[in-house]
Amino acid sequence: MTTNPEPARCPFTGQVASTPLTHQPTPPAQSIARDERGFYRVQSFGSAREVLRSEQVKQAGFMAEVASSAPGLERQPVLYAEGEHHHEMRRSTARYFTPTGVEGYGPFIARFADGLIARLMRGSEVKLDDLSLDLAVNVAAQVVGLTNSRLPGMSRRVMAFVSGGGDSAPGQTTPGGRLEGWRQYADVVLFYLLDVKPAIQARRRERGDDLISHLLDRGYNDAEILTECLTYGTAGMVTTREFISVAAWHLLQNPDLRGEYVHGTERERHAILHEILRLEPVVSTLYRRAEEDLTVNGQTVPRGSVIALDIQTANMDPAVVGEDPTTLCPARPLPRGVTAPVLSFGDGHHRCPGAFLAIKESDVFLRRLLVWNDLEVVSGPEVSRNEVVKGYELRNFRIRLGRPGSARPTTTA
Repeated sequence: MTTNPEPARCPFTGQVASTPLTHQPTPPAQSIARDERGFYRVQSFGSAREVLRSEQVKQAGFMAEVASSAPGLERQPVLYAEGEHHHEMRRSTARYFTPTGVEGYGPFIARFADGLIARLMRGSEVKLDDLSLDLAVNVAAQVVGLTNSRLPGMSRRVMAFVSGGGDSAPGQTTPGGRLEGWRQYADVVLFYLLDVKPAIQARRRERGDDLISHLLDRGYNDAEILTECLTYGTAGMVTTREFISVAAWHLLQNPDLRGEYVHGTERERHAILHEILRLEPVVSTLYRRAEEDLTVNGQTVPRGSVIALDIQTANMDPAVVGEDPTTLCPARPLPRGVTAPVLSFGDGHHRCPGAFLAIKESDVFLRRLLVWNDLEVVSGPEVSRNEVVKGYELRNFRIRLGRPGSARPTTTA
């Protein structure tokens, strides 16, 4: 007679624990090793954070070489800039992403999330990944200022730019080949003509409280504003979309965790989301290029070499995250100076500026969604990989309300 094994439980809370849904967890094997492409691959938390905080490296990957050499740019895009220009740009735009600044977007996020739930309440099944894309695109558009599009469909234009399937690792100057490069160029032109240029024209007539207005005040030209919209906008739109879907997937598969989330305080809910993000970083690999000879954990990385930081694996470093690093434990104690998502938002001077905004909008929507007792998963998501972003994609995640008109739990969103 055989018995089913006892499900894994979080050693800190005793709850049934989730494991990663988008990949097979692999705790670090070694701190740094050179791979078959000649990249120095870093797997441990300590070494990865050391590289991310170093002033002796610069951004690589996500088509950094292409973007940095684009015509018409007198200033490097903030995603790729280094030194004082980068630091000053981050300081001057920080107000859009602080907790106080993000609270100002709260009413808009709540109204838009309510509209998405209304679509679900009409009775037919919907794709959760479509709802999360609509939310992520519209929230990012408010922050950036992309609110004057000539035609609907900005979300499709943004996704077309990042869904080509080409490899954006350093050295891949035309992801997917020449034909793919031309297709991406056409996508960027459409994004500019239909979304960015109308927003620039509107803010030249009257400034708003958004990034495009800020860039105009600083004398940025259209090409520079387009590039910043691509980096700020697409980064926030694409990554938040995937995180909302993967967080919902975890919470729908773990009823105990879902209950803790729905009935928890904001701090408790954010802790759960941060732990899901630790296990499921949307961007699994970050790249840096050594500006000079660099020593990482006792090993010399020659000047000009590419360093591939395995965020997915570093986030499961037992030396930092402790017992059962491949399970989801929101109460997990962490060393002083280590944040709950570990390296999922990066670290150092290029740490994701929109971290708080991403968690805030995800929480507002997910609590409104998961509070419905009769929410059903029609079919789980199909998992694939996006080589431009270096992360997972979840598609065709179909959900519905099983019994129209059923009551919510007593706790409301």
